[in-house]
Amino acid sequence: MLAFVLTTNPIYWLILGVGLVLSLWASSRVKRAFTRWSEVPSRSGFSGAQVARAILQAHGIHDVAVEAVPGQLTDHYDPRSRTLRLSEPVYASNSIAALGVAAHEVGHAIQHAHRYGPLQFRSAWVPVAGLGTGLGEILILIGLGMAAASGSMTLAWIGLILFGATTVFTLVTLPVEFDASKRALATLQQSGVLAADELVGAKKVLDAAALTYVAAAAASLMQLLYWGLQIFGAQSREE
Repeated sequence: MLAFVLTTNPIYWLILGVGLVLSLWASSRVKRAFTRWSEVPSRSGFSGAQVARAILQAHGIHDVAVEAVPGQLTDHYDPRSRTLRLSEPVYASNSIAALGVAAHEVGHAIQHAHRYGPLQFRSAWVPVAGLGTGLGEILILIGLGMAAASGSMTLAWIGLILFGATTVFTLVTLPVEFDASKRALATLQQSGVLAADELVGAKKVLDAAALTYVAAAAASLMQLLYWGLQIFGAQSREE
């Protein structure tokens, strides 16, 4: 019964609603920025794949493959297979948006090659965060429901710690993504692939993409705070 009451609490749904609105807003910003600057070809004429390979070679990285993958905004770097996967609109396009996204993903490959601390931590933290995402809230609800009968909040606290692991992952992701974008813009400028006025467009695309990670971290923090207050409140009543 307590679990049902908690999940029907308007504050809980308000927090979820705010998180959803932030996520949708950030996603729309990314799509608008990418669409706008994907229609503007770079004066260099290089494709996203060509720029990615050139940057990798310039940094002495010769063991990372560059592949095309289906979809839009599905670009990512896989450190396990050392593969840079660019979405089809980025891989073959010479647009300002495509070059910005490609360079950003190469930024992650450079981080990996240089053993960038936050990236290493995030990669090692993935299994823990995955466990927290699947079990955190479930254990909190079960723990709070059982507390009325047993008086023990142990299970709820374990659930909160697991959920906190997911929040930590979203927070560590921020410096990883910001640093990759910083490396991308610096490389595009130093190499002359994009002119100063073109860099403005690439920065807008990458800044918009960063908002999705900020929104995810904010939403996770709000949920963590909510559950923490619920557990503290329930424990106070038990005492």
